[in-house]
Amino acid sequence: MLEELTAEVKQALAEAEQLIAAAKTVDELRQAESRLMGKQGTLGKLLASIGKLPAEHRGAAGKEINLAKKAITERFACVRTVIEQAADKQAAVGAQAYDPTLPAPVVPRGSVHPVTAVQWEVEDIMARLGFVVVAGPEMETDYYNFEALNIPAMHPARDMQDTFWLTNGWLLRTHTSPCQVRAMEKLGPPLRVIAPGRVFRYETEDASHGNTFHQLEGLMIDRRISIANLIGVMKLILVEVFKRDIKVRLRPGFFPFVEPGFELDMSCEICGGSGCATCKRSGWVEILPCGMVHPNVLRFGGIDPHEYTGFAFGMGLTRLAMMRYGVQDIRGLNSGDLRAIIRPEQRNGPAIIEKNE
Repeated sequence: MLEELTAEVKQALAEAEQLIAAAKTVDELRQAESRLMGKQGTLGKLLASIGKLPAEHRGAAGKEINLAKKAITERFACVRTVIEQAADKQAAVGAQAYDPTLPAPVVPRGSVHPVTAVQWEVEDIMARLGFVVVAGPEMETDYYNFEALNIPAMHPARDMQDTFWLTNGWLLRTHTSPCQVRAMEKLGPPLRVIAPGRVFRYETEDASHGNTFHQLEGLMIDRRISIANLIGVMKLILVEVFKRDIKVRLRPGFFPFVEPGFELDMSCEICGGSGCATCKRSGWVEILPCGMVHPNVLRFGGIDPHEYTGFAFGMGLTRLAMMRYGVQDIRGLNSGDLRAIIRPEQRNGPAIIEKNE
């Protein structure tokens, strides 16, 4: 009988070590001690069983159990002291590190707009190709918006871009192309630049047209630049943005500042190319007007067209965001409607995104 009791005492000692190892705080340690030594605990039941033993065994059993109780109690007390000292030390370090003059931590909130997210992504793609980001004013002069882009006064092409004219004789830029000439004047050849920004058109709004939207101008000038370079960059951008091959078509297009000019269309992602209101039932969406920089534009930028050639494109960031995130109506992106401006991957999770530097 004493042998069985000895085995049970050893079991209680082993259980005490397990409970102590699992306890991380003083409260958890107290709970473990109560669980072990309470009336329903392993050691508590052993103490209660002494009275049920034969008289000749009670003395030896009581001595063995009390020695185990003393060892367990001392072990709990030792570990409690260690935990308390560690907590005090951590609190002291925290108190020393606290600086009340520092700003409070900023809790990130909200969501990056779909157009901004696409812009950042395209900027990262172009940066890997050696392009740098430049900017230009939204209130622009007639010279940079039209004249320097081979669109003189009374040119029919001005009718293609209904313009918001201002009372000071300036205008709200109708495209990001003015950044082309500004970059050529400032940087000179060779150069690779992109210029994202808002543009403004005085036109009727519908599912795929707005009076305020975002473009990303791209310009590359160097020796022996060809249409093949242009097409290669355009396709690369779409593959990187959509993470797969995209069905595209290249068709002739007229823009006074490029020669030859093209329209790069992509298959409508809203309807899968079957035709919808967004693509005007055609199955295609104009996404990348582009072409080889016109010699006159090079001259306006102070570059010799006999020595250098280049390509330019004006990517519609707003339409690209529509295709990427399945937004059927362009007007939703400027409306504040959360159904349009919260991207699908954020609707059931964190709504925070940071730009990669």
